[in-house]
Amino acid sequence: MRRIAILLASAALATACSSPQDQQAAQAPAANNQAEEAAKKLETYQQLVKLHNDGPAVQLGHEIVDKYPDTPAATEVKKTLDGLEANYKATSEKNRLAALWLYQTSPMQGGTQSTATIQSSRPTGDQTVRLILRRHTAWGQSVFLYATSGKGFVCKGDCSLKATFDGKTKTIKAFRPPTGEPALLFRNDAQFLKDLAKTKRLTIDVVTISRGETTLTFETGGFDPDKWTALPKKK
Repeated sequence: MRRIAILLASAALATACSSPQDQQAAQAPAANNQAEEAAKKLETYQQLVKLHNDGPAVQLGHEIVDKYPDTPAATEVKKTLDGLEANYKATSEKNRLAALWLYQTSPMQGGTQSTATIQSSRPTGDQTVRLILRRHTAWGQSVFLYATSGKGFVCKGDCSLKATFDGKTKTIKAFRPPTGEPALLFRNDAQFLKDLAKTKRLTIDVVTISRGETTLTFETGGFDPDKWTALPKKK
């Protein structure tokens, strides 16, 4: 026991006698290794930025800052990371909204039809409703809601639908098609399209046969009018 106590005391004395310079010298190799690793990752980060590969660049940038916080590489990354991440988030949201729209041009009953379609973000599933912008060489232009399932909408004659365009309340006049489709056609499609062009979030209050009073929500900010093909006017 005495021998063990002597050894422990000697170790403690050696530690106490070591200078701050000695401790720093012992830590230096590890710090140098971290700096070298961070520098290599910085090169990859900068290459990703040049290639506009923002997603992986943001991920790697955070890794450098979090794992090697005291290195020159982390300092360099901090100069661009916040701006890069903000741009990446904005671009991702823009792409998400654009992907919500489907554009099609095809032959359709005595003419050619061009449509731009978006599904409701609420409700979803079997209660989803589509907002469809349509141009037809024989029928002209129209805008309507189409229920993907169920029996459609409650609307006698002309009905008034409360709508909000980015929170601004307006009224849409609509009617059910005489041919019986589960749809509601808008009376003033031209004005609706003007309002839609500058709207990010559209809500429309309707009454459905299967669900009753329902607020439809559409994230319309990704609409690209140039992708909704213009067709020759009816002669």
